[in-house]
Amino acid sequence: MDSVTQQDEQTMVEVSTVLKALGEPNRLRIFDELMTGDSCNCELTEKLGMPSNLLSHHLRVLSEAGLVNSRRDMVDARWIYYTVDREAAARWQAWFNQFLDPQRIQERIVCGPEGQQMFAKSSYVALDGVD
Repeated sequence: MDSVTQQDEQTMVEVSTVLKALGEPNRLRIFDELMTGDSCNCELTEKLGMPSNLLSHHLRVLSEAGLVNSRRDMVDARWIYYTVDREAAARWQAWFNQFLDPQRIQERIVCGPEGQQMFAKSSYVALDGVD
């Protein structure tokens, strides 16, 4: 990946959606808890001290962002279990590792007066070495 501007628009929309979903502190706490494994609504409510209706709202946002999946209990369908989507977690881990790679940061001459001064000095040095 050379630059964010070279990413396709769909990926940028998806990244934005993920960041918005995880950018809310309660959703980040929920996602962090789900990273430890599957959980049900009552467990999450107890661990996070959050009303179940608010928890459900946040889980829906995480689900719509493609980060969390849910499934019904095979024995008693009234129970719903939530889990982090492993493929999504792996995809975003790879994307953010690449996006935040310090090796992408390039040294370059800035466009303002400081950069013009640096460019003039580098041009002078280059010309000085020419016979």
